[in-house]
Amino acid sequence: MTVALIEKLEKSFGDMVTIRRYLHMHPEVSFQETKTAKYIQDFYRDLGISFQANVGGNGVVARIKGASPGKTVAIRADFDALPIQDEKEVDYKSTIDGVMHACGHDGHTASLLILARTLNEIKDQLVGEYVFIHQHAEEYAPGGAKPMIDEGCLEGVDVIFGTHLWSLTPLGTIEYKSGPIMAAADRFEITIQGRGGHGANPHQSKDAIVVASQLVVNLQQLVSRRVNPTEAAVLSVGSFVAENAFNIIADSAKLSGTVRTFNPEVRDLMEHELERVIKGTCISADCTYSFSYDRGYPPVINHLAETEFLEKVANEVPGVEKVEESILHMIGEDFGYYMEKVPGTFFFTGAMPQGEVFPHHSPKFDFDERAMLIAAKTLGCAAIKYQTQ
Repeated sequence: MTVALIEKLEKSFGDMVTIRRYLHMHPEVSFQETKTAKYIQDFYRDLGISFQANVGGNGVVARIKGASPGKTVAIRADFDALPIQDEKEVDYKSTIDGVMHACGHDGHTASLLILARTLNEIKDQLVGEYVFIHQHAEEYAPGGAKPMIDEGCLEGVDVIFGTHLWSLTPLGTIEYKSGPIMAAADRFEITIQGRGGHGANPHQSKDAIVVASQLVVNLQQLVSRRVNPTEAAVLSVGSFVAENAFNIIADSAKLSGTVRTFNPEVRDLMEHELERVIKGTCISADCTYSFSYDRGYPPVINHLAETEFLEKVANEVPGVEKVEESILHMIGEDFGYYMEKVPGTFFFTGAMPQGEVFPHHSPKFDFDERAMLIAAKTLGCAAIKYQTQ
């Protein structure tokens, strides 16, 4: 069956590219992907494949049953874009000002749609049931995975697989890792409240910029001096806002940033210590503060048996030249929510383009489209072969 699957996928590569480029030209940001969702729905409707729309928001879930009963395997792809201006000079450049697919979700969707169509064509030879989860809003917390789960997208599912096209890894490479592979992604916001005044008389004020600047420096010691060096953690301040005229001492300053961890205990420690440092810094400067800490996606923790299974499958997929263990990635992914409910694994598919390589979320991001075919083959073979596990 996998031979037939691979042959059909290879013949459908052109269709995969066409879908990807259409989606790339018509991106929609998180929670606003109504036209993309309709495109996916129309695709399944035209094939006569049953699906459920508006799952947890804009999510779409399609199901195909094989000729014989068996396990239920889910495969997930996300389809939201980012609020970034597309600066590539290509024929399929985004037509929406200030919005682009800068992370490969258009490729994820194209791969899954063609994989679903192909599995439907050979369903009389298949065992079990196949669930295609098209998820909205991966890029922006609280994300689309949790509400889709709450509305039953994992009902009856025995295992779930997912992949991310990765432009920084060479084409033909599959990267896997059991246990943690992607980090929990939390967000914090801090407001330092001082007392504004004239720039010529700082002694009559409480300079929020100076206090906030000191706080940024102090926070850098949390990971290096409070976290066990054998654990991974990141704290980054991404925004510092204190807008005033040139001759005014700032009354307030606002900071926002992110914390990335894998270990739940380290996650708790970072949240607690962050506020302790804020409080101490403000006490020393006789200022007050407000602080909020929002827990985002959980870490992506791959299950051992499913990851070892995926590794074996990937080594037999045509077009895969190297299967290697992944590094830990500090980026976040709400795929972790799925694997809190059912066994599964999430892996990276090398998609490094020819020529200059730009990272994910760059305005010039792109990937080698041949990676979509490798992703579809790997996911499809894993789904079919899992029935015999």
